[in-house]
Amino acid sequence: MGIFACPVCGEPLLREETAYRCPQGHSYDLAKEGYVYLLPPNKKHSADPGDSREMVAARRRFLEAGHYAPFSDCLNRLAEENLPQGSPVILDAGCGEGYYAGRLREHLLKRGAAPEQYGFDISKSAVRAAAKKYQGISFAVGSIFGIPALSASADVLTDVFAPIVPREYARVLRPGGFLILAVPSQRHLYGLKEILYDEPYENEYRETEYPGFAFLRRVPVRGNITLNGAREIGDLFAMTPYFRKTPREGCERLARTQTLRTEIGFDFLLYRKVGE
Repeated sequence: MGIFACPVCGEPLLREETAYRCPQGHSYDLAKEGYVYLLPPNKKHSADPGDSREMVAARRRFLEAGHYAPFSDCLNRLAEENLPQGSPVILDAGCGEGYYAGRLREHLLKRGAAPEQYGFDISKSAVRAAAKKYQGISFAVGSIFGIPALSASADVLTDVFAPIVPREYARVLRPGGFLILAVPSQRHLYGLKEILYDEPYENEYRETEYPGFAFLRRVPVRGNITLNGAREIGDLFAMTPYFRKTPREGCERLARTQTLRTEIGFDFLLYRKVGE
């Protein structure tokens, strides 16, 4: 049946040939790429929320060049280590254009696992790109603050730099299920910020306690990358939060930069859902 839930009544959605439909008769058409739109109007903060088509394209070019492959590899290992036997259900919250979910699926299939995978994002452009490329995964447009999934339906939930909503994560995970968060290290992209800002700053160190979850461990992944040319550097910039808030002077400095060397770092935080 799947794990997607009707955003109007919360009932299970059954996938039919051209649409998802719930027992109450609410229907949601499948796009030609195979995704479904489950974002209610009252969950939208703009006419077209989330990353734009141009930002999604930049993110795909950057990620598929392999710059963040070590982070994806670590996520794959953590998920594999904590999946139950059989056909585990994996939900990617804030899936973007599908890079991490797609590589996770490839990794698990090579090891004989048969995952049932889902992903959602508030950006229609991102979900369209994800569904078009990764056809073995079910994708939806939806809000992380009202996840379009049934309660207690996922074995593992992954979140790579998306907002963290513990209440919703605890709701959709099964008892004993695992939450894998990826947060930026304190020095992640510091070399980029040295160009963008007169006074570059380190990222905040994230605390590890969230209601409804037992913290298990922190897994750091560190590295360095060198980017050459305006396209690669611009692609990285476009997929960061700095893209929307950098002063003009910083953007101009970056536009003149031909080689960028920077530290990169993710901290993976692993949790288990507690309680009934």
